[in-house]
Amino acid sequence: MRLIADLHIHSRFSRATSPQMNLEALAHWAKIKGIGLLGTGDFTHPQWLKELKDGLAPEGSGLYRHDDVLLMLTSEISLIWKQGGRVRKTHILVLAPSIESVERINRGLSLIGNLASDGRPILGISAQHLAEIVWNADERAEIVPAHVWTPWFSVFGSRSGFDSLEECFGQYTRRIFAVETGLSSDPPMNRRLSALDKLTLISNSDAHSPSKLGREATLFDLPEPTYESVIEAMKTRDPSRFLGTIEFYPQEGKYHYDGHRKCGVVLPPREAIARDNTCPVCGKPLTIGVLHRVEDLADRDDEGASVVCPPYTSLVPLEEILSQVLGVGVKTKTVSREYDRLIEEFGSEFRILLDLPGKEMEGRVPARILRGIMAVRSGDVEVIPGYDGLYGQVRIPIDA
Repeated sequence: MRLIADLHIHSRFSRATSPQMNLEALAHWAKIKGIGLLGTGDFTHPQWLKELKDGLAPEGSGLYRHDDVLLMLTSEISLIWKQGGRVRKTHILVLAPSIESVERINRGLSLIGNLASDGRPILGISAQHLAEIVWNADERAEIVPAHVWTPWFSVFGSRSGFDSLEECFGQYTRRIFAVETGLSSDPPMNRRLSALDKLTLISNSDAHSPSKLGREATLFDLPEPTYESVIEAMKTRDPSRFLGTIEFYPQEGKYHYDGHRKCGVVLPPREAIARDNTCPVCGKPLTIGVLHRVEDLADRDDEGASVVCPPYTSLVPLEEILSQVLGVGVKTKTVSREYDRLIEEFGSEFRILLDLPGKEMEGRVPARILRGIMAVRSGDVEVIPGYDGLYGQVRIPIDA
C-alpha cells in the first residue's frame, strides 16, 4: 500500500505553534491531506507525552493509531554547543519505536535540560552526546539531521554548521542513514554533494499549524506499515518500497537566496559573493541562504546531480493554488469554501494534486482552478525566491 508520511511536525507545546496542534486536529487534517503516517512531534515534552499515552492506541508494530491515522513517535531536539572554537547549533529529528523507548530517552535528556520548557527543547550537548543518549536508551531508535541546510540551526547551516557530517557526528556518522532536505532545498540540490550519495533524502513539513501538514512528505509502498518496515525502506532505498519525496519548490523556502530582510535586499549567491556577502544598504553581513551554502560544498554541477537524483515531485499546496486562481488571500472564506468543496468531492488534497487524471476532474472542478492544478503538476510555475526568513512566492500562469 502507498503511504504518504510526514514524520516531522510539532505540537502546541512548541514555540510559535498553533494552539490547535492537538491529536484531534492533527488526525483530522492528516485525513484531509491524505497523509497515512504522521509523526507525533515533541515526544520529549511531559504534557504532550501524557496526551500521546492517553490518546494513542498501540498497533503492536512500533506504530500507534488515533482516529484511523497511523502515528510514529518522533521529536525534534535543538542542540547548542561549542566545538572547534565555534558555537554550533543543529536540529535533530529522533524516531522511536515505543512509548517505553521514549520514556528512557526522556529520562536521559532530562538530566541535561528542562524538557518542559518547550516542545522542541534546547539542550547544551553535542550531536554525538545526543546520539549516545538515544542509542543507550534503545538501539532501535534512529536520529535524522533535520532541514540540513537551514542557516541558523542545521548540520550544514552557514551560520552554525559543519562542512561534513563526520565533523558533527564523529564515530556515529555510520549510523546516520538519512537527512531531511528542508523547505529551501530539494533532492537535486542535495545530490550536488557526493558525500550525501549514501544517505536517503527524506522530506517532512515541520508543520506548526494543522493546515501546513504535508507541505513536504515522503512516499512509501509497504506491504504492512510498521516502524521497522518504514525504517528499513529508508535505509535500503529499495525503489519498490521507498518511492521518493514530495517537495516544496525550494525557491519558496524562506532561506533559499541570500539576503537582509531588514533592508529588503535579496541576492543570488554570485551577486552576494561579488559584494563580499555584505548588505549593500547597511553594510552588515547577509544571511547566507541554502543555495549559496550548497554551492560552497558542492562537488558536482547540476547535470551530474541529476544522474543520481532520487524520484521527487514538486507541489504547491492546494490553498495557494486556489488563492492565486481566485485572486484572494489564502486565509479568506472564498478559498476555504472552495477548498472544503474539493476535499468533499475528491477525498483528499494529495489525491487532487497527485493522482486524479485531469479528465476525471473536468466538469467537477472550475476550469481555471483545474488549469492551475495542472500547471503545478507540469512545473509550469515561476517562483520568486525567499530569503532571510521570508517565504518566496509561487506564481502560476493561468489564462483568463
